[in-house]
Amino acid sequence: MADNPLRLKSIHHVELWVGNAKQAAYYYRHAFGFSQFAYAGLETGRRDATSYALQQGKARLVLTTPMAPDDPINDHIRLHGDGVRDIAFHVDDADAAFREAVARGAQPVSEPVDRTDGSGSIRHAAIATYGHTIHSFISYRDYAGPFLPGYVGKDAPGREAGLLRIDHMVGNVELGRMNSWADWYSRVLGFSRYISFDDKDISTEYSALMSIVMSDDSFAIKFPINEPAAGKKKSQIEEYLDFYRGPGVQHIALLTTDIVATVRTLRANGVEFLRVPDSYYDVLGARVGAIDEAFEVVRDLGLLVDRDEEGYLLQLFTKPVEDRPTLFFEIIQRKGSRGFGKGNFRALFESIEREQALRGNL
Repeated sequence: MADNPLRLKSIHHVELWVGNAKQAAYYYRHAFGFSQFAYAGLETGRRDATSYALQQGKARLVLTTPMAPDDPINDHIRLHGDGVRDIAFHVDDADAAFREAVARGAQPVSEPVDRTDGSGSIRHAAIATYGHTIHSFISYRDYAGPFLPGYVGKDAPGREAGLLRIDHMVGNVELGRMNSWADWYSRVLGFSRYISFDDKDISTEYSALMSIVMSDDSFAIKFPINEPAAGKKKSQIEEYLDFYRGPGVQHIALLTTDIVATVRTLRANGVEFLRVPDSYYDVLGARVGAIDEAFEVVRDLGLLVDRDEEGYLLQLFTKPVEDRPTLFFEIIQRKGSRGFGKGNFRALFESIEREQALRGNL
């Protein structure tokens, strides 16, 4: 019990509050290859908001738009733009998870309640985390519907890209708040500090940040938490905090077992990726040693590679998927490594700084 005090089983879904869920769902289907599998809206009897539930592998996204101008969801969208509102957990018992979290210091958002429709019922509760982000707890009773009560099945296939599940999700918080939020995840959810990086690890000539990776006991749920560090110019974390108007989810990392095929598909679908300097590949072989993938393919696709004592990983980062330079995605393949690409940080951040300069935000 001490290692998993809330009995978290997995990330159930990630909900984004967006200005136009129908258009956002189209984008995630056609660009990232998610398939719609459920829907809730006017046609299903829901009057306050419309939600599209999308899935690829075990990764599930929910895109929600309010129906009335005075809906509180609009306050979130007006402040943050499109962004992650809820990182929801599947738990054994939502009531027990909620009680334990609150006893450990969590701020309650929603008391445990039944949600029911003709397909049965689930139990739901929620607590607050950094910024306006929340964690929901969802446990099942006799529910046999397509997703959650209030939703109906609605199939709309996407352009499948081989994405399997969420590998990790990164939160950006204010200067001086990283350690307190890391302590919060330890105290409230029972997570452990898996790895940490300081400004010596994550810095360029101009900017720096610090990060602590929090993980559950199974290492299946991993939440890096970033804060800015002092630098000559504005870091990517500061840019995010400026445009998101506070702390929030910076990026979602999606796991694949064939990053070459996945990235080729995503590029063909129109997804835009960051590109590191070509000089990165001049020393890649000497730095990481032999890999299964052809170096010319890695260079052509702009993939990043890093090795640690357990193996290596390949990763690539999209450009922001909103007009505001806030949320973006990472595509990652792990071949033994459980790290986060420490050896790629400098080259990656230099490429991010080039994009910041183009936006006038460096």
